[in-house]
Amino acid sequence: MTRIEKKFQELDAANRKAFIPYITAGDPNLKTTADIILALDRAGADIIEVGVPFSDPIADGPVIQRSTERALASRTTLRDILRMGAEIRKKSQVPMLIFSYYNPLFHYGLNRLAEEATAAGFDGILATDLTVEESAPFVESMAKAGLNTVFLVAPTSSPDRIRKIAQASTGFLYAVSRTGVTGEQQELSGELKDFLRLLRKHTDVPIAVGFGISRPEHLQAVWQEADGAVVGSAVVRQIEEHAAHADVADRVAAFTQWLKGAG
Repeated sequence: MTRIEKKFQELDAANRKAFIPYITAGDPNLKTTADIILALDRAGADIIEVGVPFSDPIADGPVIQRSTERALASRTTLRDILRMGAEIRKKSQVPMLIFSYYNPLFHYGLNRLAEEATAAGFDGILATDLTVEESAPFVESMAKAGLNTVFLVAPTSSPDRIRKIAQASTGFLYAVSRTGVTGEQQELSGELKDFLRLLRKHTDVPIAVGFGISRPEHLQAVWQEADGAVVGSAVVRQIEEHAAHADVADRVAAFTQWLKGAG
């Protein structure tokens, strides 16, 4: 089993739900990213999504778009991120998921990526804009290397697409809480509960909900229905606001503890 699968098993046995923060690797630089990942681990993050910067982040809102621009300005590459992962593994066993658009992954080479990501200690890969209908080579390469493949499923997905996405997802299924791009919002969709119940009919893997989760009450609401909650823009905004401070990693960790209701 991957660390992601083991973590969800541990959480289920303890009757707990997963807290999954997202950060963009290289924002503002890779050393700071590594510090933040280790701080998030100490602060109780269960799984960490490590974003690969891409020049055309069409699924992301302005906060994560700006983080991608900063990461690209710091010349962060996928190869650099894999090397960083190997360094983190010397200090932490927190489950890590590479979160990327498909272009950088395909350009790197799927088999090469799978081998090197596994060797570096990553546990899975999510290609946000890869359609499930075209995902067979990606899924095959990652599965051979023992990596989880996580796919997004939206409220607008047809029953047939939901079934296909659920079958291709291992580790967990990433349920988008609403239509549109990533970003913080004040209220979660009232239709989320029905959407998650529909997903449960198609998969036995854990379901995590993301997009728009930015406050403690959001996490609590999601945890009532899902196995995990993903927080992206709200965490990335903290990095943006405190990047100039030497203790940025501690500040981000303190924010996540507040989100979890532990700070």
